Amino acid sequence: MTAHLNFAPENIKNIHLISACGTAMGALCAMLSDRGYKVTGSDHGIYPPMSTFLESKNIDLKEFSKENIHKNLDLVIIGNAVSKDNIEVIETMQKKICYLSMPQAINHFFAKDKQVIMVTGTHGKTTTTGMISWILHFCGLDPSFFIGGIHQNFGCGYRDSNGKYFVIEGDEYDTAFFDKKSKFFHFSPSRLVITGIDFDHADIFNSIEQIKDSFKELIEKTDSDSLIFTFDSSKELSKLLKSFVNKNIFSYGNKASSYINFNSPDYFEKGLNFNCCMENLNDQIFLPMTGEHNIYNCLASIAVCLSLGIDLSNIKEALKLYKGMKRRQEIRGKVSEIVVIDDFAHHPREVRHTIDGIKKSFKPKRLVCVFEPGTNTSMRNVFQDDYENSFSGSNIVCIKNPEKISKVEVNQRLSLDKLKKGLIKKNIEADIFMTTDEIVSYLYEKVEPQDVILVMSNKGFDGIHDKILLKLKEKKFN
Repeated sequence: MTAHLNFAPENIKNIHLISACGTAMGALCAMLSDRGYKVTGSDHGIYPPMSTFLESKNIDLKEFSKENIHKNLDLVIIGNAVSKDNIEVIETMQKKICYLSMPQAINHFFAKDKQVIMVTGTHGKTTTTGMISWILHFCGLDPSFFIGGIHQNFGCGYRDSNGKYFVIEGDEYDTAFFDKKSKFFHFSPSRLVITGIDFDHADIFNSIEQIKDSFKELIEKTDSDSLIFTFDSSKELSKLLKSFVNKNIFSYGNKASSYINFNSPDYFEKGLNFNCCMENLNDQIFLPMTGEHNIYNCLASIAVCLSLGIDLSNIKEALKLYKGMKRRQEIRGKVSEIVVIDDFAHHPREVRHTIDGIKKSFKPKRLVCVFEPGTNTSMRNVFQDDYENSFSGSNIVCIKNPEKISKVEVNQRLSLDKLKKGLIKKNIEADIFMTTDEIVSYLYEKVEPQDVILVMSNKGFDGIHDKILLKLKEKKFN
């Protein structure tokens, strides 16, 4: 790589994004186009909904080709999924065109002149970032935000506004093939949330210690006057924080000693109530979501917004209207008293918390889990035993054989058969399926009124949610 070209030149007009159809890169395309730049994009496999969304923004999309890289380009933005052998990367270097990574570009064009509020950690980043963004918007602070998901209050995952705050989901995953540091290093937050640290991203991290090293460096680099909000029940995070006595750290969670905590949660189908507790404060909060993990996300959001001078009464009103993020406990439909829910959970801790929350709120006759271990980490055996324990609250578990599991070394591969047998030993009905259609047919025969079907995957899962709902409409229940 020609490192001397890794910068944003003056007078940028024409920008090309390599690997433009991912959720984050697609949002960046749209933001740049909305700013008035002439934006083009490329990818391998261009299809709806992202293709139609970008076309609506007048962004010209093409398959990867060296012809896409031409002398009129002022800047190329290279996505995380792109390798150095990509034909457009090679052409960019040969033509000596300036380039940036995605987080570099977000910072340069949108974040650097604003007060950055960054949410990091293994779990809950998307929901918490969305929650903070919505509260600020509701309270008239006109924030910009960039989130790795669709915010259901706005219908998209980004907003470029005139307010002084920029809220972003800070990812610990690496930046690009030419920058193996975590994405969150490209931002300088005035408010930093760390939702906890667990092992994840086994394709780039070899151990929990490597992940902790990234977070340690992040805290070290955070300005001395910045505020840091940390989850109080993350063992690895708690260990890490012991060495930071001169930082402005405020804990949140379920410990009475924390800066902000809670008690008396009450779960029901439309959400939950809990008492929010701080020094000289005890107030009831309604959250239209479920699960104790979302109480933690809510506490982090409240703490951040209080630190910005927002009154708690306004925060409470905003939370009542928070619609959440798509694919986070999203109710996709209901047929004959059978509810189908979509969730992004894939890490065993997320699976366990989601199952617990759904059971407490919906109180189903039976909880039927449909699980696709599709991430680089979930397809590995690093969480073999953890997954077995995570599904303990289920009655039925359908395990989808992931298409790309063959790319994982056999000795590192998650054993679906072992997982199935372990669940059966716990008196949980479990089976493995090769296709989504097999799962749909199985559920058609199996489910009954008052069951809840919880689909968990970080992939599109071949549209299984709609397939289940359509199939169930054909069934006549006694």
